[in-house]
Amino acid sequence: MSTVPPVTPSHDLPLALAEPVRRVGPRWVGFISLANLVLWMGYFGPLQVLLPQQIALAAPAGKESTLAWVTGVGAAVAMVFNPVAGALSDRTAGRFGRRHPWTLLGAFAGGLGLVFLAFQGSVAGVLIGWCLAQAGLNAMQAALTAGVPDHVPVRQRGEVSGWIGVPQTLGVVLAVVLVTMVVTTTGSGYLLIGVLVPLGVLPFVLTTPDPRLPAAHRPPFDLGSFLRGFWVSPRAHPDFAWAWLTRFLMQLGNSIALLYLLYFLTDAVGYERLFPGSKAEDGLLVLVVVYSVAVVLTAVISGVISDRIGRRKKLVTVAGVVSAVPAVIMAFWPQWTMVLVAAVIMGIGFGVYLSVDNALVTQVLPAAAGRAKDLGVINIANSGPQVLGPVIAGPIVSGLGGYPVLYLTAAALTLLGAGLVWKIRSVP
Repeated sequence: MSTVPPVTPSHDLPLALAEPVRRVGPRWVGFISLANLVLWMGYFGPLQVLLPQQIALAAPAGKESTLAWVTGVGAAVAMVFNPVAGALSDRTAGRFGRRHPWTLLGAFAGGLGLVFLAFQGSVAGVLIGWCLAQAGLNAMQAALTAGVPDHVPVRQRGEVSGWIGVPQTLGVVLAVVLVTMVVTTTGSGYLLIGVLVPLGVLPFVLTTPDPRLPAAHRPPFDLGSFLRGFWVSPRAHPDFAWAWLTRFLMQLGNSIALLYLLYFLTDAVGYERLFPGSKAEDGLLVLVVVYSVAVVLTAVISGVISDRIGRRKKLVTVAGVVSAVPAVIMAFWPQWTMVLVAAVIMGIGFGVYLSVDNALVTQVLPAAAGRAKDLGVINIANSGPQVLGPVIAGPIVSGLGGYPVLYLTAAALTLLGAGLVWKIRSVP
């Protein structure tokens, strides 16, 4: 494999800051996809199964509110560490490049946080461990996310975003399979994923190029300027602001819909009554597999289509409308068969959204010198809903209408986000 990065310097810009013009090859795509796979396993193994199991044992009487509190605090940590790690990677001028050191450091830190969680039996211990894991995993994500605008030309970003998006979905499947079928205890599930996360990033870090940032192109550090850099003015960069708000609303709807899915299967669908001898986790695994197949079938195809037609906003809107349908189904028909149908539709909608919106966001970044920082700010639109989602969802489930109102709220937020994408002017 060639060690020459697929970017070309423009005028006096170094490779690290130049706009990519050469297509990336399948090996680069494969290895960054593998790194993303273990990243999302690190997120969703705990979120979908392990954290609910731990919380149900540690605080059975108030499991819903306790889970919401733990995941909300963890998401707040993510909101800080993702953009800060991204900004620091933008400034890294070492011989090993800007992104790879942060990818590796974040993977090992996140893995250690997951290992720590394996030995916790109290709510306080779970909270500390999840915050440690979130800090490391978000540093890793900040560096990986910047790889697309760093290396991939605009005309290939939909396709590559699709391939990178597939591991996000497969990571959910593999994580749930590992922690429900391969290992038998919550602790062993954490240990297994905690080891896999750093191992999965090594091929990408060790075998792909990461251009150095020359020290002359790194601005002098000033704390005030560094902190002010996290504010991206909506007046100066309106398309960036609209892209952020669109993602925030759609992810908020998604967060609300998924937060209590395991409990929804137990309490509303009655999965364990329908299938004696089975656990709600078995039903969750079935839903995740069905959903994931639909995502895999649509993510790359929709990304390629968006590259060819160049009309990303229309596809994001379609994805949002389709993604709202399953929430309505679950609100009015909480039966197992209808929930399966909802999983298929949700997979189709999210598959389209995953690839197209990621490509769209890379086209509204304010400056090449701050790609990872700006994408970290965008990623607040992913983690922020995990903070706000429990605040909204907890009271609804506990007494303000229950699951029907919860899922109708998720549908409304998704539709609002899908409509606001048309406020973006610089991307067709």
